[in-house]
Formats: sequence, C-alpha cells, structure tokens
Amino acid sequence: MMVKPALQFIQGTDELTIPDVKLTRSRDGTNGMALFSFDQPSVFDSSGEVGEITGLYMIDEEGVIQSTDVNARFVNGKPEGIVAKHVMRTPKEWDRFMRFMERYSDQNGLQFVKKQ
Repeated sequence: MMVKPALQFIQGTDELTIPDVKLTRSRDGTNGMALFSFDQPSVFDSSGEVGEITGLYMIDEEGVIQSTDVNARFVNGKPEGIVAKHVMRTPKEWDRFMRFMERYSDQNGLQFVKKQ
C-alpha cells in the first residue's frame, strides 16, 4: 500500500506548510541532524481543535520517524513558526531519513542544494 509522505505535528493531521530543511552530517558519516523550519505552519490554525503538538512525525510507506525536539517561535506573543530538530545517531537512521526526504521532496517539489 502506498502512503503519501507527510509531516505531522498532531498525529492524523498533515502539515500543509512546506518547511526549509537543513542537513548536517559528521565527517565520518556516523551521525547527522536535520533542522526543519516552518514559517506560519497550518497546525497553528487548527491545533486547538484537533489536539496538542506532541512532536514531528515523518510518515511514509516504511512507517513513522518521530522527533520530540519541537519548539514554537513567537513574535509579540503570537506564534510565528516552528523549528524541529531530528538527530540521527547511526548510518541506518541517516539512510532511513534520507529515503523519507526523497519521497517527501518528490511529493512536494523540493530540491536539494549543496552548501558551497
């Protein structure tokens, strides 16, 4: 069964805002980190109605990758954005994350730009 790749802050509710994603990886390739930055995410429009933000869930046909390192950014007391960090501690976790990102990128028209 094909599952549409999606990001969710509240399980069962897809996030409609496409994030900026920054990747870092150790020189030896054993670990890495992904930093997701969402400006005006759609979850702010509905979080009171459907539940609380409990993490960042990356969902695809292989299953769910979860990160609980999620922080809201506020300006003048109003939510402006969300920053989520996902740490990958093994090459296997890195490969799994990259497979998810490839599917998510294809679905949402994202492209990878390598730092100069």
